[in-house]
Amino acid sequence: MTSQPFVVAVVVTYNRLELLQTTLAGIASGTRVPDAVVVVDNASTDGTSEFLRTYRGPVTTDVVTLNTNVGGAGGFAVGMERAVLDHGADHVWIMDDDTEPQPKALQEALDLAQAYGQDTGHVPGFIASRVVWTDGRDHPMNRMRPRMGASDESRSSAARLGATQIRSASFVSVLIPAAEIRRHGLPIADYFIWNDDLEYTARVSRKGIALSTNASVANHHTKVFGDAGADPGPRFYYEVRNKVWVYTRSNALAPWEKVLFTGASLRNWTRTIAASKNRKVLLAGLFKGLRDGLKAPRSNAEVLAGIYALRDVRQPVR
Repeated sequence: MTSQPFVVAVVVTYNRLELLQTTLAGIASGTRVPDAVVVVDNASTDGTSEFLRTYRGPVTTDVVTLNTNVGGAGGFAVGMERAVLDHGADHVWIMDDDTEPQPKALQEALDLAQAYGQDTGHVPGFIASRVVWTDGRDHPMNRMRPRMGASDESRSSAARLGATQIRSASFVSVLIPAAEIRRHGLPIADYFIWNDDLEYTARVSRKGIALSTNASVANHHTKVFGDAGADPGPRFYYEVRNKVWVYTRSNALAPWEKVLFTGASLRNWTRTIAASKNRKVLLAGLFKGLRDGLKAPRSNAEVLAGIYALRDVRQPVR
Protein backbone atom coordinates (compact mmCIF):
# COMPACT_ATOMS: atom_id res chain seq x y z
CA MET A 1 0.00 0.00 0.00
CA THR A 2 1.13 3.54 -0.73
CA SER A 3 0.24 6.52 1.42
CA GLN A 4 -1.95 9.25 0.00
CA PRO A 5 -0.11 12.42 -1.02
CA PHE A 6 -0.47 15.37 1.33
CA VAL A 7 -2.30 18.11 -0.57
CA VAL A 8 -2.53 21.75 0.46
CA ALA A 9 -4.92 24.09 -1.35
CA VAL A 10 -3.89 27.73 -1.72
CA VAL A 11 -6.57 30.39 -2.21
CA VAL A 12 -5.81 34.09 -2.64
CA THR A 13 -8.62 36.54 -1.90
CA TYR A 14 -9.29 40.26 -1.97
CA ASN A 15 -12.66 41.90 -1.25
CA ARG A 16 -14.79 39.12 -2.72
CA LEU A 17 -16.29 37.54 0.35
CA GLU A 18 -19.25 35.84 -1.34
CA LEU A 19 -17.04 34.35 -4.04
CA LEU A 20 -14.52 33.19 -1.42
CA GLN A 21 -17.32 31.42 0.46
CA THR A 22 -18.26 29.63 -2.76
CA THR A 23 -14.64 28.63 -3.31
CA LEU A 24 -14.27 27.21 0.19
CA ALA A 25 -17.59 25.38 -0.12
CA GLY A 26 -16.42 23.85 -3.40
CA ILE A 27 -13.18 22.68 -1.82
CA ALA A 28 -15.06 21.20 1.16
CA SER A 29 -17.54 19.31 -1.03
CA GLY A 30 -14.94 17.40 -3.00
CA THR A 31 -14.81 13.63 -3.18
CA ARG A 32 -11.20 14.20 -2.13
CA VAL A 33 -10.62 17.23 0.05
CA PRO A 34 -7.13 18.65 0.59
CA ASP A 35 -5.37 17.99 3.88
CA ALA A 36 -5.06 21.71 4.56
CA VAL A 37 -6.10 25.02 3.03
CA VAL A 38 -3.99 28.17 3.06
CA VAL A 39 -6.06 31.32 2.51
CA VAL A 40 -4.10 34.50 1.80
CA ASP A 41 -6.19 37.58 2.52
CA ASN A 42 -4.80 40.56 0.61
CA ALA A 43 -5.86 43.20 3.16
CA SER A 44 -9.57 42.88 2.35
CA THR A 45 -11.94 45.54 3.72
CA ASP A 46 -15.30 43.87 2.97
CA GLY A 47 -15.63 41.63 6.03
CA THR A 48 -13.44 38.85 4.63
CA SER A 49 -10.99 38.98 7.54
CA GLU A 50 -13.83 38.79 10.06
CA PHE A 51 -15.33 35.82 8.24
CA LEU A 52 -12.00 34.00 8.12
CA ARG A 53 -11.41 34.52 11.83
CA THR A 54 -14.47 32.39 12.61
CA TYR A 55 -14.43 30.05 9.60
CA ARG A 56 -14.26 26.37 10.50
CA GLY A 57 -14.10 24.09 7.50
CA PRO A 58 -13.71 20.31 7.29
CA VAL A 59 -9.91 20.60 6.94
CA THR A 60 -7.23 22.64 8.65
CA THR A 61 -7.41 26.25 7.45
CA ASP A 62 -4.33 28.44 7.73
CA VAL A 63 -5.24 32.12 7.24
CA VAL A 64 -2.50 34.57 6.30
CA THR A 65 -3.75 38.15 6.60
CA LEU A 66 -1.50 40.67 4.86
CA ASN A 67 -1.52 44.36 5.72
CA THR A 68 -1.15 45.40 2.08
CA ASN A 69 -2.74 44.18 -1.13
CA VAL A 70 0.10 42.54 -3.05
CA GLY A 71 -2.14 41.20 -5.79
CA GLY A 72 -2.67 37.65 -6.91
CA ALA A 73 1.01 37.24 -7.74
CA GLY A 74 2.21 38.24 -4.29
CA GLY A 75 -0.55 36.29 -2.62
CA PHE A 76 0.32 33.08 -4.43
CA ALA A 77 4.01 33.53 -3.65
CA VAL A 78 3.13 33.75 0.05
CA GLY A 79 0.59 30.92 -0.03
CA MET A 80 2.75 28.50 -1.99
CA GLU A 81 5.74 29.14 0.25
CA ARG A 82 3.62 28.46 3.32
CA ALA A 83 2.11 25.30 1.81
CA VAL A 84 5.53 23.85 1.05
CA LEU A 85 7.58 24.99 4.04
CA ASP A 86 5.03 25.11 6.88
CA HIS A 87 2.67 22.32 5.87
CA GLY A 88 5.05 19.97 4.07
CA ALA A 89 2.80 19.59 1.03
CA ASP A 90 3.42 16.90 -1.56
CA HIS A 91 1.12 18.76 -3.95
CA VAL A 92 -0.13 22.34 -3.91
CA TRP A 93 -3.57 23.01 -5.39
CA ILE A 94 -3.83 26.63 -6.52
CA MET A 95 -6.89 28.79 -7.18
CA ASP A 96 -8.23 32.34 -7.08
CA ASP A 97 -11.22 33.31 -4.96
CA ASP A 98 -13.53 33.26 -7.98
CA THR A 99 -12.86 29.56 -8.56
CA GLU A 100 -15.42 26.90 -7.66
CA PRO A 101 -13.87 23.45 -7.94
CA GLN A 102 -16.38 20.77 -8.79
CA PRO A 103 -16.62 17.64 -6.60
CA LYS A 104 -14.15 15.46 -8.52
CA ALA A 105 -11.68 18.23 -9.42
CA LEU A 106 -8.91 17.32 -6.99
CA GLN A 107 -9.33 13.55 -7.10
CA GLU A 108 -9.25 13.43 -10.90
CA ALA A 109 -6.11 15.57 -11.02
CA LEU A 110 -4.39 13.34 -8.47
CA ASP A 111 -5.47 10.22 -10.34
CA LEU A 112 -4.05 11.59 -13.59
CA ALA A 113 -0.74 12.50 -11.94
CA GLN A 114 -0.41 8.97 -10.57
CA ALA A 115 -1.49 7.25 -13.77
CA TYR A 116 0.80 9.33 -15.96
CA GLY A 117 3.74 8.63 -13.69
CA GLN A 118 3.06 4.91 -13.77
CA ASP A 119 2.56 4.93 -17.54
CA THR A 120 5.58 7.02 -18.53
CA GLY A 121 7.89 7.16 -15.53
CA HIS A 122 7.62 10.98 -15.52
CA VAL A 123 5.82 13.17 -13.01
CA PRO A 124 3.83 16.00 -14.63
CA GLY A 125 5.05 19.49 -13.76
CA PHE A 126 1.43 20.47 -13.16
CA ILE A 127 -2.11 19.40 -14.00
CA ALA A 128 -4.75 21.97 -14.90
CA SER A 129 -8.49 21.47 -14.60
CA ARG A 130 -10.92 22.19 -17.38
CA VAL A 131 -12.27 25.68 -16.64
CA VAL A 132 -15.90 26.52 -17.41
CA TRP A 133 -18.08 29.56 -16.87
CA THR A 134 -21.18 29.55 -14.69
CA ASP A 135 -23.29 28.07 -17.52
CA GLY A 136 -20.90 25.19 -18.23
CA ARG A 137 -19.31 26.59 -21.38
CA ASP A 138 -15.52 26.41 -21.66
CA HIS A 139 -14.26 29.75 -20.40
CA PRO A 140 -12.32 31.60 -23.14
CA MET A 141 -10.23 33.41 -20.54
CA ASN A 142 -8.77 30.07 -19.43
CA ARG A 143 -8.44 28.33 -22.77
CA MET A 144 -5.48 25.94 -22.79
CA ARG A 145 -4.06 25.12 -26.19
CA PRO A 146 -2.18 21.89 -26.97
CA ARG A 147 1.57 22.28 -26.71
CA MET A 148 3.20 23.21 -30.00
CA GLY A 149 6.10 20.98 -30.95
CA ALA A 150 5.12 18.10 -28.68
CA SER A 151 6.16 14.72 -30.04
CA ASP A 152 3.60 12.20 -31.25
CA GLU A 153 4.69 9.84 -28.49
CA SER A 154 4.18 12.53 -25.85
CA ARG A 155 0.74 13.44 -27.21
CA SER A 156 -0.24 9.78 -27.32
CA SER A 157 0.89 9.18 -23.73
CA ALA A 158 -1.37 11.99 -22.56
CA ALA A 159 -4.28 11.03 -24.81
CA ARG A 160 -4.30 7.44 -23.51
CA LEU A 161 -5.23 8.89 -20.13
CA GLY A 162 -7.78 11.36 -21.44
CA ALA A 163 -5.38 14.30 -21.06
CA THR A 164 -3.81 16.93 -23.31
CA GLN A 165 -0.25 18.16 -23.13
CA ILE A 166 -0.27 21.94 -22.64
CA ARG A 167 2.27 24.75 -22.21
CA SER A 168 0.66 27.08 -19.67
CA ALA A 169 -2.44 27.52 -17.52
CA SER A 170 -4.20 30.10 -15.39
CA PHE A 171 -4.27 29.78 -11.61
CA VAL A 172 -7.81 28.40 -11.65
CA SER A 173 -7.45 24.91 -10.16
CA VAL A 174 -3.87 23.90 -10.93
CA LEU A 175 -2.20 21.01 -9.09
CA ILE A 176 1.59 21.39 -8.77
CA PRO A 177 3.95 18.93 -7.08
CA ALA A 178 5.85 20.60 -4.26
CA ALA A 179 9.06 19.30 -5.82
CA GLU A 180 8.41 21.55 -8.84
CA ILE A 181 7.95 24.57 -6.57
CA ARG A 182 11.24 23.74 -4.85
CA ARG A 183 12.90 23.38 -8.24
CA HIS A 184 11.51 26.49 -9.95
CA GLY A 185 10.84 28.80 -7.04
CA LEU A 186 7.75 30.98 -6.60
CA PRO A 187 5.66 33.27 -8.79
CA ILE A 188 7.07 36.77 -9.29
CA ALA A 189 5.21 39.01 -6.84
CA ASP A 190 5.89 42.24 -8.76
CA TYR A 191 3.52 41.10 -11.53
CA PHE A 192 0.71 41.97 -9.07
CA ILE A 193 -2.12 40.77 -11.35
CA TRP A 194 -2.24 39.09 -14.75
CA ASN A 195 0.29 36.93 -16.54
CA ASP A 196 1.98 35.82 -13.33
CA ASP A 197 0.34 32.45 -13.93
CA LEU A 198 1.45 32.41 -17.58
CA GLU A 199 5.04 33.12 -16.59
CA TYR A 200 5.08 30.62 -13.74
CA THR A 201 3.40 27.67 -15.43
CA ALA A 202 5.42 28.21 -18.62
CA ARG A 203 8.57 28.30 -16.46
CA VAL A 204 7.63 24.95 -14.91
CA SER A 205 6.66 23.29 -18.19
CA ARG A 206 9.42 24.58 -20.47
CA LYS A 207 11.52 21.46 -19.94
CA GLY A 208 8.81 19.33 -18.37
CA ILE A 209 5.36 17.92 -18.99
CA ALA A 210 2.15 19.78 -18.20
CA LEU A 211 -1.31 18.31 -18.67
CA SER A 212 -4.94 19.35 -18.68
CA THR A 213 -7.85 17.01 -18.21
CA ASN A 214 -11.56 17.40 -18.83
CA ALA A 215 -12.28 14.99 -15.97
CA SER A 216 -11.25 17.65 -13.45
CA VAL A 217 -13.54 20.69 -13.68
CA ALA A 218 -13.63 24.10 -12.02
CA ASN A 219 -16.10 26.95 -12.53
CA HIS A 220 -14.64 30.42 -13.01
CA HIS A 221 -17.07 32.99 -11.66
CA THR A 222 -16.08 36.02 -13.71
CA LYS A 223 -18.64 38.79 -14.19
CA VAL A 224 -18.76 38.33 -17.96
CA PHE A 225 -18.09 35.53 -20.40
CA GLY A 226 -15.08 36.71 -22.37
CA ASP A 227 -11.36 36.40 -22.93
CA ALA A 228 -8.44 38.71 -22.34
CA GLY A 229 -9.55 40.80 -25.32
CA ALA A 230 -12.45 42.23 -23.31
CA ASP A 231 -11.93 45.89 -22.42
CA PRO A 232 -9.86 45.81 -19.19
CA GLY A 233 -9.87 49.55 -18.51
CA PRO A 234 -6.94 50.78 -16.36
CA ARG A 235 -5.82 47.18 -15.75
CA PHE A 236 -4.59 47.11 -19.34
CA TYR A 237 -1.38 48.54 -17.90
CA TYR A 238 -0.66 45.24 -16.12
CA GLU A 239 -1.46 43.23 -19.25
CA VAL A 240 1.12 45.20 -21.25
CA ARG A 241 3.85 45.57 -18.64
CA ASN A 242 3.69 41.96 -17.53
CA LYS A 243 3.66 40.53 -21.04
CA VAL A 244 6.75 42.63 -21.81
CA TRP A 245 8.36 41.14 -18.71
CA VAL A 246 7.46 37.60 -19.80
CA TYR A 247 8.90 38.16 -23.28
CA THR A 248 12.06 40.01 -22.26
CA ARG A 249 12.92 39.19 -18.64
CA SER A 250 11.86 35.57 -18.17
CA ASN A 251 13.29 32.27 -19.39
CA ALA A 252 9.83 30.68 -19.27
CA LEU A 253 9.47 30.75 -23.06
CA ALA A 254 11.84 29.58 -25.75
CA PRO A 255 13.05 32.27 -28.20
CA TRP A 256 10.73 31.06 -30.97
CA GLU A 257 7.80 31.07 -28.56
CA LYS A 258 8.58 34.65 -27.56
CA VAL A 259 8.40 35.71 -31.20
CA LEU A 260 5.04 34.01 -31.72
CA PHE A 261 3.58 35.21 -28.42
CA THR A 262 4.74 38.79 -29.01
CA GLY A 263 3.04 38.87 -32.40
CA ALA A 264 -0.17 37.49 -30.92
CA SER A 265 -0.12 40.04 -28.09
CA LEU A 266 0.39 42.95 -30.47
CA ARG A 267 -2.60 41.82 -32.51
CA ASN A 268 -4.76 41.36 -29.43
CA TRP A 269 -3.78 44.74 -28.00
CA THR A 270 -4.59 46.45 -31.28
CA ARG A 271 -8.02 44.82 -31.42
CA THR A 272 -8.76 45.60 -27.78
CA ILE A 273 -7.90 49.29 -28.18
CA ALA A 274 -9.79 49.59 -31.47
CA ALA A 275 -12.96 48.10 -29.94
CA SER A 276 -12.80 50.10 -26.71
CA LYS A 277 -14.98 53.08 -25.84
CA ASN A 278 -12.19 54.23 -23.53
CA ARG A 279 -9.28 54.33 -25.94
CA LYS A 280 -7.50 57.10 -24.06
CA VAL A 281 -7.41 54.95 -20.94
CA LEU A 282 -6.06 51.94 -22.82
CA LEU A 283 -3.52 53.98 -24.78
CA ALA A 284 -2.27 55.48 -21.52
CA GLY A 285 -1.97 51.96 -20.10
CA LEU A 286 -0.17 50.79 -23.23
CA PHE A 287 2.50 53.49 -23.16
CA LYS A 288 3.00 53.27 -19.40
CA GLY A 289 3.15 49.47 -19.56
CA LEU A 290 5.73 49.54 -22.36
CA ARG A 291 7.78 52.09 -20.43
CA ASP A 292 7.69 50.22 -17.12
CA GLY A 293 8.26 46.91 -18.86
CA LEU A 294 11.77 48.11 -19.73
CA LYS A 295 12.67 47.86 -16.03
CA ALA A 296 13.18 44.42 -14.55
CA PRO A 297 10.62 43.28 -11.96
CA ARG A 298 11.70 43.68 -8.37
CA SER A 299 12.65 40.66 -6.31
CA ASN A 300 10.00 39.06 -4.14
CA ALA A 301 11.92 40.18 -1.06
CA GLU A 302 11.72 43.81 -2.19
CA VAL A 303 8.00 43.63 -3.04
CA LEU A 304 7.07 41.97 0.25
CA ALA A 305 9.44 43.89 2.51
CA GLY A 306 7.59 44.87 5.68
CA ILE A 307 4.57 42.78 4.60
CA TYR A 308 5.69 39.17 4.78
CA ALA A 309 9.09 37.61 5.44
CA LEU A 310 9.25 35.29 2.45
CA ARG A 311 11.59 32.33 2.80
CA ASP A 312 13.50 30.54 0.07
CA VAL A 313 11.66 27.41 -1.08
CA ARG A 314 14.45 26.35 -3.40
CA GLN A 315 15.98 23.30 -1.78
CA PRO A 316 17.62 20.20 -3.18
CA VAL A 317 15.00 17.77 -4.44
CA ARG A 318 15.80 14.27 -3.20
